[in-house]
Amino acid sequence: MNDVKINLKKRLALETFRRLHRNRVKLHELRTLFWECTLRCNVACRHCGSDCRVSSLMPDMPMADFLRVVDEIRPHVNPHKVLIIFTGGEALVRPDIEACGRELYRREFPWGIVSNGLLFAERLPGLLAAGMRSATISLDGFEDDHNWMRGHRNSFRAATASIRGLAQTTDVNWDVVTCANRRNFDDLPRFKRYLIDLGVRHWRIFTVFPVGRAAHVPELQLTDEQFVRLMRFLRETRREGQIDVSYGCEGFLGGYEMDVRDHFYECSAGVTTASVLADGSISGCPSIRADYYQGNIYRDRFMDVWENRFRPYRDRQWARQGECADCQLFRYCEGNGMHLHGSDGQLLVCHHRRIERGLAAEKYPPPLGAGRVTASRRRFRSSAASRERYSRISNRALRQMG
Repeated sequence: MNDVKINLKKRLALETFRRLHRNRVKLHELRTLFWECTLRCNVACRHCGSDCRVSSLMPDMPMADFLRVVDEIRPHVNPHKVLIIFTGGEALVRPDIEACGRELYRREFPWGIVSNGLLFAERLPGLLAAGMRSATISLDGFEDDHNWMRGHRNSFRAATASIRGLAQTTDVNWDVVTCANRRNFDDLPRFKRYLIDLGVRHWRIFTVFPVGRAAHVPELQLTDEQFVRLMRFLRETRREGQIDVSYGCEGFLGGYEMDVRDHFYECSAGVTTASVLADGSISGCPSIRADYYQGNIYRDRFMDVWENRFRPYRDRQWARQGECADCQLFRYCEGNGMHLHGSDGQLLVCHHRRIERGLAAEKYPPPLGAGRVTASRRRFRSSAASRERYSRISNRALRQMG
């Protein structure tokens, strides 16, 4: 059960990080703005978490409407420090993404895109010419598993072609995102090698939370034991140092904090991250359900909403209910991600509890990608910078204690 425990040094670092997070909440400086520019999509992902109450027939938001929001924001921020990300749906079903990118570039905002890759490779030259600075491509395993997940027979080939194209670029910050599920779980070690051979340097792994279509597909949900093995796989892969892998932004992970990503958990929605959704709604991030929308660009000024209406995101005491009510770790996770709360405020998934259950239930299975990491390979560290930062935070906390 050692994996679930938080040692003294890590707990002290968590306390320091908590204070840093509270300061970020106080300042709430906008750093990332998602634009859900369409609800249309050219694949049919089994795990799509889009709000099923929103019709896919909803028209795309006109580019001019979004640029009006950008122009409203610009006097209040340093545009060089606010990353604007196109998402959907599939953003590239719109023919004007490059044109919008050029407008953002002209306004000095860096911008990027999240894509399933189906149209990405053929559009890549135009996206680069329009100033694209970041990209995320989804690839959920080998061909059969990925195409099953995405509901399109050409999805795997298109996504890999997109990745090969990005591997040739020099000034784009890009990564690959994989949704771990029961179908692709056992293949993750081989898939890791495949990504390395493709030229992928940065890899994020998410698990699927049971909302939208995903709530009705049991194969998408890892068991608690598999979730623990995934944490160990991430930790060992980071120690190997051949690819920079991390667990997604969701979920407080107890004893695995800082072992499976470069920073301690925090939900940045409504703190440094906001979204403009397809119908004009203003939210924290595109994954958050409609109950937590804070305004709409067609009736509200974005900056007024950002400054004055995001209190549920910045003061999370309302989340101290249900299984969170008496949890001693609430001070660090504040009720987990905003996207993991139902309309009644109750938490849908607690990652720390999953780890506890998984450790209690497992019968010492071999780690994912069985085989020990040799002493020489342990010298490699994919997250040397994060460990240095962790040590620095810990030492600072120890000095303060002394």
